[in-house]
Amino acid sequence: MTRFPRDRFDDVADGPRVGAHRGAARRGGGWIVFAWAALATGVLVGVGVLVLALVNGSVQFNEGSGGATSAPSSSATSTPSGSASAGSDASEQPGGTATETPAPAAGASPSDQGATTLVVLNGTSTTGLAANAATKLGTAGWTVTSTGDAGTTGSTQTVVYYQQESQAALAQGIAQSLGTSAVQQSAAFPNADVSVVLGSDYAG
Repeated sequence: MTRFPRDRFDDVADGPRVGAHRGAARRGGGWIVFAWAALATGVLVGVGVLVLALVNGSVQFNEGSGGATSAPSSSATSTPSGSASAGSDASEQPGGTATETPAPAAGASPSDQGATTLVVLNGTSTTGLAANAATKLGTAGWTVTSTGDAGTTGSTQTVVYYQQESQAALAQGIAQSLGTSAVQQSAAFPNADVSVVLGSDYAG
């Protein structure tokens, strides 16, 4: 190893350190580093939340509005659209469009049914109730087009629904054959002229 001749710099006596060295660390430097790290973490978290909100569709940017608006994630509207057909279920119970119509004092007889279609729907959890009611109506002379489930098991009252005002007397006669008097005009079952929804009050 090459050795250099001794010179005046070898005699510097400034403590144990010889030659160039770093100055003393400033006080509070650790807190500054921590503050910057916390700020960077907060920015990253905020960006992540905004990206997730945009992906999920909960925040929308509208043109010309100059900002973001928050929109509900889901909405639900309910409209009466129940239907009945042979071997199928009715999807909905009558909704707000149904109006209570005073029934005539005496119902029509089975001979007045003509081409009027009649379905019987089970609105309870009792198996075979619709078939039982259909048999009872058939014995009384009514022609049942089809039977099925009403799509709900919570019906407590048996109701005979009809679509046209001219079918009110027929609905009343069918209700009398089943031992009930509840009839109501409703367009909730468009696949039949008269629809019987059996409730838990039906004795069979």
